[in-house]
Amino acid sequence: MSSRKLHMRGGHSHVTSVRIRKQGKEVLTRGVEMLGLFQKKISVCELGRNNFNKGPPTFGFLLDIDGVLVRGHSIIPAAREAFRRLVSPQGQLRVPVVFVTNAGNMLQHSRAQELSALLGFQVEPDQVILAHSPMKLFSQHHERRLLVSGQGPLVENARALGFKHVVTVDELRAAFPVLDVVDLARRPKTTPLPRNDFPAIEGVLLLGEPVRWETSLQLIMDVLLSDGNPGTGLASAPYPHLPVLASNVDLLWMAEAKMPRFGHGTFLLCLEAIYRKVTGRELRYEGLTGKPSILTYRYAEDLLRRQAARRGWAAPIRNLYAVGDNPMSDVYGANLFHRYLQRGREGAEEGKPRPLAAQSCVSILVCTGVYRPPGPGSPGPAQGGEEPPFHGHRDFSLSPGLMEASHVVRDVHEAVRLVFQKEGWALE
Repeated sequence: MSSRKLHMRGGHSHVTSVRIRKQGKEVLTRGVEMLGLFQKKISVCELGRNNFNKGPPTFGFLLDIDGVLVRGHSIIPAAREAFRRLVSPQGQLRVPVVFVTNAGNMLQHSRAQELSALLGFQVEPDQVILAHSPMKLFSQHHERRLLVSGQGPLVENARALGFKHVVTVDELRAAFPVLDVVDLARRPKTTPLPRNDFPAIEGVLLLGEPVRWETSLQLIMDVLLSDGNPGTGLASAPYPHLPVLASNVDLLWMAEAKMPRFGHGTFLLCLEAIYRKVTGRELRYEGLTGKPSILTYRYAEDLLRRQAARRGWAAPIRNLYAVGDNPMSDVYGANLFHRYLQRGREGAEEGKPRPLAAQSCVSILVCTGVYRPPGPGSPGPAQGGEEPPFHGHRDFSLSPGLMEASHVVRDVHEAVRLVFQKEGWALE
């Protein structure tokens, strides 16, 4: 309340007291008591407002990128509004933020530079988690000679993760040109001499969807069926097969098109189906990274904690808020990690060591990407009570409860407003 209004109220109280003095001492006393209560109420409100948003943050954000902040290379307008609240006038984040994407066909620092330009503040590379970033933890495979599949700066990304000896699909195709015969124009015109000097491949590293799916599928199968020697043939396929590491199991993702596009999960689905059809066995993974894996969320929680420590925020980050557009990867992953944290709390109560400082991971689903809320013209439930198709990876079992978001909001700006209100932070 402004000083002018208080002055007017004060003057009004004086006139009133003069009038009520004529009506008796008891009425005057009651008026003074009411004025004291009114002043006390003002001071309590001011105290609450002064204490609002004080102290270091005890919460942080895990923000998806595609479908939440951007569509293709264009920023979603709500993202600008969200970061006007998240970033101080000095250009510093007010709370810890990590960008967690299932994309991986780019360099970490390149993605950080792109986000910096779009969002208007400096995003550091260690604030960006790509789908394959947690593979830095798979040190037992870093010395192996691996066939790497994907696109973009494959070799540079693989080496940044710690893998020292990688062979690209193109390099393998050049060494054994007779393996790739789907595209008639790329078939060799003459039969080359067989090679026996090519070192054996010891595993497969799948960092993202490739460009020529038929070539990658064929050569990956050749490596698995030949136990890493694609120039030779074996009487029977070895099983267990060579180690396979994969990142990003998203079946679909949202770009500029009106409908979702195929993701790396679709490529993995093809590879798994071909391997099962040819061998009669299931393709097995030594590791799957990216959302919704718990490993990715543990990795993100660790980066949030380090970010808070660098800023001098001593209070532990207790509450994580994961904002995404894909119910299968973003919501499922956040809820799966929340369940993991709750079980950790139960274990701590029983005397077991608590692994993480975080206590909760709240899932927030936005409507600017893969997820579309049902509208007036949307079709009703399937006839016969049929469940909608499960878009998750086969290694993450269908659990409908894990795909139910804690909150569904219009966009990331509304998500930030919601979190600030829940945490008692000023909506600056």
